[in-house]
Amino acid sequence: MTEAFLSQPRPATPPPTVLCVDDEPNILSALKRLFRGKGWQTVTAESGQAGLALLETQTVDLVISDMRMPEMDGAQFLAQVRARWPGTLRLLLTGHSDINAIIEAINRGEIFRYITKPWDDNDIVLIVRQALERQALEQEKQWLEALTAQQNQALKELNASLETKVEARTSELRLANEQLKANFVTTIKVFSTLLEMRGGNLSGHSRRVADLARRTAVKLNLDGKLVQQIFVAGLLHEIGKVSFSDELLNTPVAMMTPVQLEAYRKHAVQAELLLLPLPDLREASEIITAQFERFDGSGFPAQLSGEQIAIGARILSLASDYDNMQIGTLTQAKLKPEEARIIVVHSSGKRYDPQVVTAFLALFEAPKLEAVRKDTIREVALGIDDLKPGMVLSRDLVTPSGMLMLSAGHQLDARLIGKIASFLRLGGADMVVNVREDSITQSSDTGK
Repeated sequence: MTEAFLSQPRPATPPPTVLCVDDEPNILSALKRLFRGKGWQTVTAESGQAGLALLETQTVDLVISDMRMPEMDGAQFLAQVRARWPGTLRLLLTGHSDINAIIEAINRGEIFRYITKPWDDNDIVLIVRQALERQALEQEKQWLEALTAQQNQALKELNASLETKVEARTSELRLANEQLKANFVTTIKVFSTLLEMRGGNLSGHSRRVADLARRTAVKLNLDGKLVQQIFVAGLLHEIGKVSFSDELLNTPVAMMTPVQLEAYRKHAVQAELLLLPLPDLREASEIITAQFERFDGSGFPAQLSGEQIAIGARILSLASDYDNMQIGTLTQAKLKPEEARIIVVHSSGKRYDPQVVTAFLALFEAPKLEAVRKDTIREVALGIDDLKPGMVLSRDLVTPSGMLMLSAGHQLDARLIGKIASFLRLGGADMVVNVREDSITQSSDTGK
């Protein structure tokens, strides 16, 4: 509708109307004859009062008035025309040479031109035509100015509407993009949980490694996108073990036979092949593939060394080994955290990047007293019976057996709360759920 308005043509205008005012009928008849066929509509009045009465009922573009008329002369008549119908052009027809009367008419009536009697037919026709053309140009100018003002207003309204629509659409796309990202990470977490469901020491391993790798990457001030890829690589770094037999899966690396060790070492490459069809996981898969490279160049599969190894792989290697030492995957004996850290320090510059080791160890230092950030997410641990629709998880919801149920950031509803309660009743387990503190108030307001 707005576009149609902006391109609207000017409406058709009727032929111009000329009013001739004179107290002599023969003069009026002569003018009508002269103007016949010129494309104008000619009307007449025999006095100034009659002319004013006609102007009140009919639109007139041009008035030609005689100077000498009884009761109301031409100067008085044209002065009233100017005051009441300023858009009507005015011509004075005079048959004498009284310059003072002409000056009075010009000053009071602001006449366009004056014409002396007797007139030359060609001259008066030319004067009237010029006057009407000027009138038409003025009307065209006024129409264009009005149209421009209306179009400017319409454009302002259109721009405001478009800006509102663009902002709304951008907000929708932003929310949709954030939801896709959240769903993407959740899908990966579920994917990584599939292997852990086979039992043994694997329960929770990938999530712990992913979190430790992420925190180490943050400590190294790496780019946010790379930190995300390292986190994803941590979740999926053992996905290549999906084809392992139960025996191989539960055998510590130090206890493997040469055949088993050869099969074990292929799981990183196998993971890359599994993730190859997913372009969004290309960087993560490259990190996973190089997780067994050593900083001193004695690793595999490509014997890369130093910074030839991607920083994500250097971080993942340390994070995975640290957790594996504690769950008995590398050696038959399970090490305590402080014992595992001692081995990490001794392997700095050999298996591990010294820079990564420094950042890793800094995670275990006593935290400094700092002002609480305003944007820190506060959380509350609740029992199942205390959960309400609208609450938002502040952490992943993981069963006692290590299975991921819901990811952090998920908003609970009545159906999900019922599902969680039913699952725990069937398993005979109890657990706490960490939710965002600010969502507790919101869920209470929603309940009202």
